[in-house]
Amino acid sequence: MREIENLKRAILEEYPRLTADDTFKFNCRPGVSCFNECCGDVNIFLTPYDILRMKNRLGISSEEFLDNYTITPIDKNQNYPVILLKMQDNEGKTCHFVGSEGCTIYEDRPWACRYYPVGLASPKEGENDSDEDFYFILKEDVCKGFAEGDTEWTIGQWRTDQGLEAFDEFGKLYKEITLHDYFTQGKQLDVPRMELFHMACYNLDKFRYFIKESTFLQRFDLEEGLIDKIMVDDEELLRFGFRWLKFALFAEKTIDIKPSALSG
Repeated sequence: MREIENLKRAILEEYPRLTADDTFKFNCRPGVSCFNECCGDVNIFLTPYDILRMKNRLGISSEEFLDNYTITPIDKNQNYPVILLKMQDNEGKTCHFVGSEGCTIYEDRPWACRYYPVGLASPKEGENDSDEDFYFILKEDVCKGFAEGDTEWTIGQWRTDQGLEAFDEFGKLYKEITLHDYFTQGKQLDVPRMELFHMACYNLDKFRYFIKESTFLQRFDLEEGLIDKIMVDDEELLRFGFRWLKFALFAEKTIDIKPSALSG
């Protein structure tokens, strides 16, 4: 984790800050000498939307996906639980989803894999929290894609080509939680609220069961039609999960309590 923190600091302090109009040349394809080498022995943090897309692509529950394909590092300084993609237990520590022709779940690959070699930084995670998000280019010795071909992209074109619109929508909602003033003020979640965070963000099937089988619907007044949507649509459920977390973690009035629950 220290290596990751050092990289974050270097990005915020040393990397050129780019906009969507800045350009770079890059090409990744079978035949490039480094093809698939970036898919092993790497730390890939998974967003809630990554997990939603990947577990649905595999046709398994969120619980099964978390158990089989992720790890949750423990850090006493971490404000909230984070999820990393687990590599295979082999010499190359390769990703479970890489094959000889590349990613086997390419259409549903994680946010970090889609953006690469572009990165998106949030200075609020560092010391200068008044700055806006910015893009940067991550050049690593292992990657030969910068020397391949003459295809020039703007960062905006790259984002469109990689299908990042939906990922960015949910990424923004996620950052509203993870970069909340509650955390920047130095406050930390207790264990029960850590578990709520983990469930609503990462274990959507468990969250849906919680809503349906607990007293949740007796206590909270949801908009007409919303219950039907979140019972069948994972994206609607995740959007609602972020709303719920603002209520449950930070006491924001994002959900109405039924009068009967208040009087009881």
